[in-house]
Amino acid sequence: MSSTNRVAVLGAGAFGTALALAFARAGRDVTLWGRDAVRMERMARSRLCEVALPGFLLDPRITPVADLGAVADVPVIVLAMPAQALRAVCEALALVLSPGHAVIAAAKGMEQGTGQFVTEVMADELGAQRFGVLSGPSFAEDIARGLPTAVSLAMVEGIDAQALAAHLGSTGFRIYHSTDVRGVEIGGAAKNVLAIAAGIVVGLGLGESARAAIVTRGFAELRRFALALGARAETLMGLSGLGDLLLTASSAQSRNFTLGLALAQGKALQEASGGKLAEGAFTAAALDDMARARGIDMPIASGVRAILDGKLDVKDAVAALMARPFREE
Repeated sequence: MSSTNRVAVLGAGAFGTALALAFARAGRDVTLWGRDAVRMERMARSRLCEVALPGFLLDPRITPVADLGAVADVPVIVLAMPAQALRAVCEALALVLSPGHAVIAAAKGMEQGTGQFVTEVMADELGAQRFGVLSGPSFAEDIARGLPTAVSLAMVEGIDAQALAAHLGSTGFRIYHSTDVRGVEIGGAAKNVLAIAAGIVVGLGLGESARAAIVTRGFAELRRFALALGARAETLMGLSGLGDLLLTASSAQSRNFTLGLALAQGKALQEASGGKLAEGAFTAAALDDMARARGIDMPIASGVRAILDGKLDVKDAVAALMARPFREE
């Protein structure tokens, strides 16, 4: 097994497993890490994706493991766990990793408490590595099935981003490369909050025109926020900005959209989430705090945060938002 042909995916949930399948189709030897040793051993024996992706088989190139030491010499490591779990995994990974790896976050969110973006969390814990972020309009099942999917990979060094996009991509899993790390990670984080708002609008029965309005105005907020933090306008108009928002705000496959639907039906947050993680529920407060601290106007994100915090009724929040004068931009 060539070391240069190896990729590790940390996180054996639906998205991480789907990425492992995509990388294997690209001809890579993939180490798939999960924290549950019993489950990973069972996957290694049965070759079934089990709970993460029922009905899918692991490619022969994929090796499930529960020992982080197994990825210590893998040159490319993709972190595919929720943003709120990223720091703990990085802390453990730091114990086995030497400098010089390409470490890519596939998490879409901001850390609760610190308000840090995913690359900032990784840099805190992992030190001298080459960091990047993978984001874009992509559902796990589509990736797993090999359906056409396009995403963005951003790294500070353009040559790194270009090389890794070619290394990890394939005909069915197209990866565009960028050096706008902050723009790509903001797009992935903010769209989750805005997708909750879209779900609320649909759940209240306000119609498709209202959904189009909330998504459009939400994108204006995302763009305003990202540009203020140094992102590039062309990044926001691409896959990891507008593209990801359009997908996440329009499909019941999106946990954030379905969370909004359930909130609109009067369900409490814990019941509305249905036991499934919706990143936007954690990101809303960090996004709103950062926007307020910088004087960036984000009324939709603020409204979603107020609803999640139980400070504002869903209908009252939407009514206040619809009554608010908008400036076209």
